[in-house]
Amino acid sequence: MVQRLKSSSGDKISSTKWGVPIADPLGHDKKYETEASFRSIEEFILGVGFGEKKRSVHLPSILRVIRAHLDMDVAFISEFKEGRRYFKYVDQDDNGESLIPGTSDPLEDTYCQRIVDGRLPELIPDTSVVPAARVLAATVAGLVGSHLSIPIKRRNGEVFGTFCCFSSAPHHSLNERDHRLIRAFAQIVAEQIEDNLVAQDLRLAMEDRVGSLMAGNGLTMAYQPIYQITDSKVVGFEALARFSDPPLQGPDVWFREAGQVGLGVLLEIRAIELALQGMGQLPGNIYVSMNASPETVLEGGLGELFHAMPLERIVLEVTEREAVEAYEPLKSAIAPLRNRGLRLAIDDAGAGYASFRHILNLAPEIIKFDISITRNIDNDRSRQALVTALVGFAKTTGCEIVSEGVETAAELAALCRLGVNHAQGYFLDRPMPIKRAMVLADRLS
Repeated sequence: MVQRLKSSSGDKISSTKWGVPIADPLGHDKKYETEASFRSIEEFILGVGFGEKKRSVHLPSILRVIRAHLDMDVAFISEFKEGRRYFKYVDQDDNGESLIPGTSDPLEDTYCQRIVDGRLPELIPDTSVVPAARVLAATVAGLVGSHLSIPIKRRNGEVFGTFCCFSSAPHHSLNERDHRLIRAFAQIVAEQIEDNLVAQDLRLAMEDRVGSLMAGNGLTMAYQPIYQITDSKVVGFEALARFSDPPLQGPDVWFREAGQVGLGVLLEIRAIELALQGMGQLPGNIYVSMNASPETVLEGGLGELFHAMPLERIVLEVTEREAVEAYEPLKSAIAPLRNRGLRLAIDDAGAGYASFRHILNLAPEIIKFDISITRNIDNDRSRQALVTALVGFAKTTGCEIVSEGVETAAELAALCRLGVNHAQGYFLDRPMPIKRAMVLADRLS
């Protein structure tokens, strides 16, 4: 009988690329919010779901359920790699010799290899009556008296490893029904492993793209003028990232992919470095607005990056790609820079859940209306009422309003009537290379 269930997962087998850990294909370093853990066959059937509603499953839980149900000593998932069998997950009782997750042995010496190539049957209730099993070292040593194993195959037919159970004693009650059961579970395991491997391939491809981008010249900056509406004077530029490397995709996609593979902060820092180079070529009375996520601000690298820079010419736009759970650390990280003259802007105000929380908690010097607020402002009373309220808020709190995405003369006129003094958008000027920005600034600043 099973005295006590003991489960463990293997050490991560990982490497690094571009300085970022690469996930194990079985997902050792990934925690699924929807990951299911089960204690019995019945719980598993009710909990895992099928088809489009299938949940990610906790592989050690499957081993625990199967081993307890079949009353076996050991259950494990293995991976075949470079002529060796690696124990990826192991669930075992307290008796006998323990298998250690992460260890390996020569594949040719194993039951697993012989089952995969057909030299042994998948179901062996008594290894002593099967000549090809009886002579194996594990059988001779008294470690394997009964064995049940199913190959784990990828969708392309390649064998990943095996799903195995064994006991030191014969287990004559094992039958074809048990065989079918473990085969069904092995299929679920195979699907989970396949999903993890596909996700890893996508991650590696993203790492390659982002790493190559930063190592080369695929990232450049364009500068969109910010105008003072009343006199058509250029007061600043927003530095916008532009990507020329394949695949052709928007900046938001590049930054999102970089964040997914742990390179988001590095990519943002690189963009800010380029923006600072551009700022150095613009007149001293022109500011440059640069985008940074809360994560980049909290990393602490901006202080060094902005060292000896004229911070009165820098506006840091905090993007809302992510929510901020605690504002005090963010405020503390920005405070030394603001004390030296840096101004803070909240980008895309009105576009999502985070922007108004940012405004209330960070007290920015500049609020930037999202294009969704600017669009059709000339004939939309709801938008006009919202802008009027925010302009009043800005006056009361002493901050400035910049309206983004101005695309028509009517929108610009409406914003001016509502008290908005600064704007940017395609109607006024498109983003441009630094040399053109220099000419424009000399002429209109």
